[in-house]
Amino acid sequence: MDLATLLFWIIAVTLVGAALMVVLLRSVVHSALALIVVFGMAAGIYLLLNAEFIAIVQILIYAGAVTILILFALMLTRTTNINRDSNPTNRLWWVAFIICLLVGAGTILAVTISPHAVAVNGNGGGQIPANISNVVRIGQLLYSPSSYSYVLPFEIASLVLLVAIVGAIVIGREEDQ
Repeated sequence: MDLATLLFWIIAVTLVGAALMVVLLRSVVHSALALIVVFGMAAGIYLLLNAEFIAIVQILIYAGAVTILILFALMLTRTTNINRDSNPTNRLWWVAFIICLLVGAGTILAVTISPHAVAVNGNGGGQIPANISNVVRIGQLLYSPSSYSYVLPFEIASLVLLVAIVGAIVIGREEDQ
């Protein structure tokens, strides 16, 4: 077993354990802290896939901004028992378990026997050339005038984020008055 495989299994086991902690912990604050570990381990998987830019964005946006936003929202709400049993167990856990099994079986089916599965061949087909970095390729995909450009979806996503920020400000100001 080479180093990359060993690192993958360590990161994968930690990621699955932290994801289970997000769902199973009773305290919402502890679940949010376990979510930081999940986002960090996902960034580790991206690093193993040589997607450094995506890994950095994962850390900055998700582990940094989104999780801190969740923690601020939890701390700013005026609940008295946020530390004890604030994440109760749902009685329909078995439905979620069945759905998880179906999604897992579908994923395994897609990866193994589906005719649409991506085959990994020895020559590294599908990878970018060695002289082009990931950031350059992402820039080419976003703003290339010759091929399909992702500028419109990128701008729509930024508009959705702007609307969410304005909505959060409006909701926050209504509570103060």
